[in-house]
Amino acid sequence: MKAALTHVDGRGSARMVDVGGKGATPRMARASAWIRIRPAVIAQLRHKAIPKGDVLAAAKIAGIQAAKKTADLIPLCHPLRLTHIVVDCEVQDDGVRIAATVKTMDRTGVEMEALCAASVAALTIYDMCKAADPSMVIGPIQLEEKTGGRHDFTRPVARSVA
Repeated sequence: MKAALTHVDGRGSARMVDVGGKGATPRMARASAWIRIRPAVIAQLRHKAIPKGDVLAAAKIAGIQAAKKTADLIPLCHPLRLTHIVVDCEVQDDGVRIAATVKTMDRTGVEMEALCAASVAALTIYDMCKAADPSMVIGPIQLEEKTGGRHDFTRPVARSVA
């Protein structure tokens, strides 16, 4: 049994979903992104020694701005009244883990806002560090959790094979 594509009408044309008949409910989504960075540049990040400035502060602000602008970037997304946005960047030995959490009280979910926030935060880190490490790799970028609406989702924790 195939699930219906909500952004495609009966003729196969793209459409924006009508959420006008739905009630506003609390919605939350959490997304993550990973950017792999050489250890020498990680050391610069930890000591705030990247010439362009405070990379992690810029990435957090960029992620917040991206969440707020998602409907301008993704063609069929609804503009939402976001009530809370948090972007965290955790420096690890081989890269930076980004976590973005977005909340709203609205008629549709905030998955795309959380994914945009995590993505743009990663892109900002790349932009600010590219002179020091043009070999950085971004990914995966993924939804970790969402609540509210018809279905909740939590990404299963991957088991390590050792």
